[in-house]
Amino acid sequence: MVDGLTPLATGFCFGEGPRWFEGLLWFSDMLGEAVHTVTMGGAMTTLPMPGHAPSGLGFRPDGSLLIVSTERRQILRYDGETVDVVADVSDLVPADLGDMVIDDSGRAYIGSQARQGGVIVRVDPDNSAHVVARDLDFPNGMAITPDNRTLIVAESIGRRLTAFSIGVNGDLSDRRVFADGLDGPPDGICLDAAGGVWTAMTLAHQFERIEPGGDVTHRIDIGDRVAIACMLGGPAGRTLFMVSSTDAYPQRLVGTRLSRVDAVIVDTPGAGLP
Repeated sequence: MVDGLTPLATGFCFGEGPRWFEGLLWFSDMLGEAVHTVTMGGAMTTLPMPGHAPSGLGFRPDGSLLIVSTERRQILRYDGETVDVVADVSDLVPADLGDMVIDDSGRAYIGSQARQGGVIVRVDPDNSAHVVARDLDFPNGMAITPDNRTLIVAESIGRRLTAFSIGVNGDLSDRRVFADGLDGPPDGICLDAAGGVWTAMTLAHQFERIEPGGDVTHRIDIGDRVAIACMLGGPAGRTLFMVSSTDAYPQRLVGTRLSRVDAVIVDTPGAGLP
């Protein structure tokens, strides 16, 4: 255990997509075919997802949970009772799906994780789907700034964070580099109120806070574990939840229960989405 980190949840296979919502941390267990919640006290609940490999999570304005089914290339909706398919984007994307962020209008942005030629597809509140960004090198974690004008995505293979302007209709434009030459590769991300991006640096075994231009202001070392994803939340928004595993390649972990969520208090609270 690394000094300063508090273990919050263990006993699942491969965690992804942590989200803070209504006093709970929600996260996917991609290989365990489940979505879990955990309280600040460590009490867990489980939503079984048989036949799906869930990854990205997000909440629409009505409180319903959207869940990315990676290999089926579908977006699912959980209303508290049932899980239904709301969009199948198989015909639009070149590879399996990954992370997702949902804006204040309920528009979901989902990455299709091709190593080259990856895309971001947008699923609107009416559940229609549109490709809004192309030629990404393995799009992964995503976040939206508090003013709803900028989407930031981690390009894992490209080892960069890339920013897009969000139009009034949800289209993405003005592609630009937020930070480049990262030592990660970067995976899951979240934003804080000072404009920094907390980033899971997978093979560097660290979570890093990165400012526009690439300056790293904070590093949290997690020893020999692999950094997967992160989320700011908790009662004051200053708890950084860190999902880690023992291997960067999920399929090597099938049947194991070695993934973990740790928590640490940071200086600046979360902001924007997720």
